[in-house]
Amino acid sequence: MIDMGDITRVQQRIAQLQKSFMGLQQVPGAVGFDAQLQQAIAAQKAAEAAKGQASGANAAQPASKTNAAASASKATLPVNVGTGLKAVSDLPAADGDLATMVQDAARDQNVDARLVNAIAQAESGGDQSAVSPVGAIGVMQLMPDTAAGLGVNPYDKKQNIEGGAKYLREMLDTFGGDVKKAVAAYNAGPAAVKAYGGVPPYPETQAYVDRVLDLYR
Repeated sequence: MIDMGDITRVQQRIAQLQKSFMGLQQVPGAVGFDAQLQQAIAAQKAAEAAKGQASGANAAQPASKTNAAASASKATLPVNVGTGLKAVSDLPAADGDLATMVQDAARDQNVDARLVNAIAQAESGGDQSAVSPVGAIGVMQLMPDTAAGLGVNPYDKKQNIEGGAKYLREMLDTFGGDVKKAVAAYNAGPAAVKAYGGVPPYPETQAYVDRVLDLYR
């Protein structure tokens, strides 16, 4: 890089030389040294200005690249099958209300909250909007007539869970606290469990009992 202090000294020296050789005739069409030096200085300044602009553009570039990358990444996030939601970062927070409702209902009915939660997960995955092909409604999948007998509104999440916990309490009382039979009765009905003296030989009920007990343990 040209030192501007050196340039100034060179210019002063040139001025002295020009005074000394003022009488000499300049070659026609030739560019004087001073003019050449001025051109060099101008070129150097232009190059430095261009470099400064390029540096500024480069400094701003990472942010724009980051924004573009983020936009591209967001646009291509895989859709979570079955929910229509984006990947993990876009999923909703866990339903804290569900845990509270399960705890409250279990306490009111003197039932193990872990068992109520296991049934809620096996029945609907804790989803109040779930409706089975036969018409069971909500978190613990109450049939309308069962809900009516329990005195709850199955479309209200809190009441639905309360009704499910109450029905489970009834099944436990019916079968002397036998958790396995009570769970089977929750799925297949108490009459079927009484008829077979235990878990009915229905593949659906057997799989259901195994799932609930696995979640409960």
